[in-house]
Amino acid sequence: MPDKPTTWVLAGATATGKTAVAQVLAEQFGCTILSSDAMLVYRGMDIGTAKPTPLERGRVPYFGIDLVSPSEPFSTGLWLNSARSSFRAATTGPNAFCGISADTPFPQGGLIVVGGTGLYIKALISGFDSEEADPALRAGWQALFAREGLTALRQALAARSPDALATLSDPANPRRLIRALEHLDARGSLPEQWKKQNSPSVPIAVLRLPREQLHARIEQRVVNNMFRHGLVDEVRALRQTYPVWSATASQAIGYAETCGLLNGTLTVREATERIVIRTRQLAKRQETWFRHQTQAVWIDIDEKDPPALIAKRVLKIWRHYGPTPIQFS
Repeated sequence: MPDKPTTWVLAGATATGKTAVAQVLAEQFGCTILSSDAMLVYRGMDIGTAKPTPLERGRVPYFGIDLVSPSEPFSTGLWLNSARSSFRAATTGPNAFCGISADTPFPQGGLIVVGGTGLYIKALISGFDSEEADPALRAGWQALFAREGLTALRQALAARSPDALATLSDPANPRRLIRALEHLDARGSLPEQWKKQNSPSVPIAVLRLPREQLHARIEQRVVNNMFRHGLVDEVRALRQTYPVWSATASQAIGYAETCGLLNGTLTVREATERIVIRTRQLAKRQETWFRHQTQAVWIDIDEKDPPALIAKRVLKIWRHYGPTPIQFS
């Protein structure tokens, strides 16, 4: 792995077509793709997550996909460990991570990070604190949050470190507040990368569809792609193989609703409506996250734009700003 590894980042909300664009670029320039999607890590959860097809994965090396079964827990730290292996593989060969020029607009053999899980991307480019939490401490702070809400967590953090709250990029996120309290209890200070408010010096490219087009595409994906392509059969088979799922996998969009359908607690119409609503909500959260938590260059696209055309626009951004430095802390 290079001393100062870099990558090419393409992000965006769900259903913006970013994976198809990355596929075009990877095939054109012989690149490897690292998925930064928290749901694609689960083996067998293919249709509901819009996972790249076997044919697509046969044309381009993919990492970050099919890492664990639905019964296994997963975390950002585990994804980052997998990402390290991806970079070792992608940085072998004479042309890996070469520079951009007018004659060579993109590095042959480079690695493209594509996905919508902002926490994975941020951990990759800004560092990640992988220290394991004390289960007892976490349970205590989670109980406080359940009893008294977000204000109680913020007051507890201010009592331990008056300046800590101002260093957090997302002080309204209870998970981050709890993690900060765990650090203060265990070590008396917060991780340095939290304090530095690291944001990449190189912006990342983020695709954005008009809201009405995005909503229409989401509904089409649920109705035409998920259920018509066998989501119910996929979930039925997964439940037979894995009777108990992890908390994250069991709440995955499309899978929780299909389980309700199989259990008889939801009708097809109710399950479809819930999947569409939850996916729209996810897309909104993702766009908000990229707007506030990253240095993004937004690429406004239209639903009629073919992936090859969008790929040219992404290349223009990457050519202008160069690759994004990453760090494995």
